[in-house]
Amino acid sequence: MMSGQVNTARLHARVEGHVQGVGFRYFVLLAAQEMNLTGWVRNTFDGRVEVTAEGPRKDLETLIFFLRKGPRSSFVSEVKTDWQEAIGEFERFDVRNTA
Repeated sequence: MMSGQVNTARLHARVEGHVQGVGFRYFVLLAAQEMNLTGWVRNTFDGRVEVTAEGPRKDLETLIFFLRKGPRSSFVSEVKTDWQEAIGEFERFDVRNTA
């Protein structure tokens, strides 16, 4: 756990639906940066969007709300989440290449 941070967690999420080609990664990037979360977002070759983020648990739960909503032109059918302990490996939040 990162020192000095209370209730810090790590979220791994996979977003399914019409989530590529609609600005979804940048929607997530802006939301995460607004909450000072660290981590990354990327498209996957199977058509999903994958997110790994660290920060206060309440902010990560807010991020999940945004993931379920998506940008206006998207359609989210499911968000699968996995919680882990934060390890503090990221300095900022960014967009990664498709994997």
